[in-house]
Amino acid sequence: MPPLTLPDFIAGVVVVALTAYVLLAGADFGGGVWDLFAAGPRKDRQRDLIAHAIAPVWEANHVWLILVIVLLFTCFPSAFSRLTIALHIPLSLILLGIVLRGSAFIFRSYADGSTQQRYWGRVFASASLVTPVLLGVGFGAIAAGQVDKPSGAGFVADYVEPWASAFPASVGAFTLSLFAFLAAVYLTCEAKDQDLQEDFRRRALLAGVAVFVTAFVTLLLAWNESPLVWHGLTTSAKALPIHLFTGAAAVTAFWGLYARRYKLARLATGAQVIGILWGWAFSQYPLILPPALTIQDAAAPHITLKLVSIALGVGAVVLLPSLWYLFRVFKSE
Repeated sequence: MPPLTLPDFIAGVVVVALTAYVLLAGADFGGGVWDLFAAGPRKDRQRDLIAHAIAPVWEANHVWLILVIVLLFTCFPSAFSRLTIALHIPLSLILLGIVLRGSAFIFRSYADGSTQQRYWGRVFASASLVTPVLLGVGFGAIAAGQVDKPSGAGFVADYVEPWASAFPASVGAFTLSLFAFLAAVYLTCEAKDQDLQEDFRRRALLAGVAVFVTAFVTLLLAWNESPLVWHGLTTSAKALPIHLFTGAAAVTAFWGLYARRYKLARLATGAQVIGILWGWAFSQYPLILPPALTIQDAAAPHITLKLVSIALGVGAVVLLPSLWYLFRVFKSE
């Protein structure tokens, strides 16, 4: 393997930031999904728990998405340009979903009357359901190599065909299942009432099965629509350690849920997500946009990358302690 370069380092930071976004904001989206499907005699208490878990941190969790966008725009402008053209429709809908979800969450909190609360609650939950699917569709289109294609062939060819196929749709379903799984596991730790813990334990087990099924379907579809990912996850020398790590984390998460070791399940679920995301990243390295655009070819001039690296170091000194303190205040037991 060739030595890592500055563009590789910046691309690694993008993957780390994306991982943090999925682990934190992904669980927020999953909480909205369970808000939509709250049921039974404790449905109001379930929704109260979800709101209590999300409220202190949901805005801060989107810092990681902002970092991903800024780094792509500044350090890999050609890749950013192709992404925003080919995925213009799903990206616009994702932005709309994020805005609607956050606004509806606040409006529901301050709504006057049960009718308004129900209305804004449905908007919040529906946006939380649709947005993860669209995020997954975008990643599926990238992995399938549909984004890095020449433009100018017409509206449908440029703006619809890159993401409107079976493989991106399967990645969307997989992303939704993964976010719901994350949220349910996290909520078992947030709940202090044993009945609520049992409610979300059952939901976590159900979502975990959905993650397995959608992952299997996605892998099968990758054989035809995303051969690079298929090869990277099945025949590459890097595949076996990633599979072992992710599989061990998944088994540990299920055992933790079965044994009601919720903190262990939360830790293992986070490790499982890391294995999935980094498996995808390694499967297409050194490409940033399959099938041909590499990290090196898409990189901005060296001086830009150098200045961004310095800014990242300075920003980390401010951001990381601030986030640690936020979670310490609102999430520490």
